[in-house]
Order: sequence, then C-alpha cells, then structure tokens
Amino acid sequence: MLAPLAYFGMPGPVEMMIIAAIVLLLFGNRLPSTMRSLGRGIVEFKKGVQGIEDEVDQAARPKEDKE
Repeated sequence: MLAPLAYFGMPGPVEMMIIAAIVLLLFGNRLPSTMRSLGRGIVEFKKGVQGIEDEVDQAARPKEDKE
C-alpha cells in the first residue's frame, strides 16, 4: 500500500522553489517579525556564549595575573 510513495524520493530544485513560493504566500506577512525575533534570539545566544567563555578564561588564569 505504501509502495507507490517510495517512488517519489526527495523534491528537486524546481519543486523546492514551488514549495517556498507557497510558504511565502501563506506566511509572508508574518515572516519579517519572525525573522526579527529569530535574529534577536541568535544575538542573545551569542552574548551568553561569550559571557561563559569570558568566565572560563578568567578561571583558567593563574592568581598572579588577577592581581
């Protein structure tokens, strides 16, 4: 019963462009705010990672360097 579905495989570049166009038509008005939120989340994540790296660097320094 599922055997005919096995013949389709992965979509090619043309099919991917058609799917992207449909998604853009359906969600185009929400896309800018979603991307803005995603960008802010990435920036916050990078700040958090940088803070952890700074703490690790400070902890790894010998006590003489801290004084």
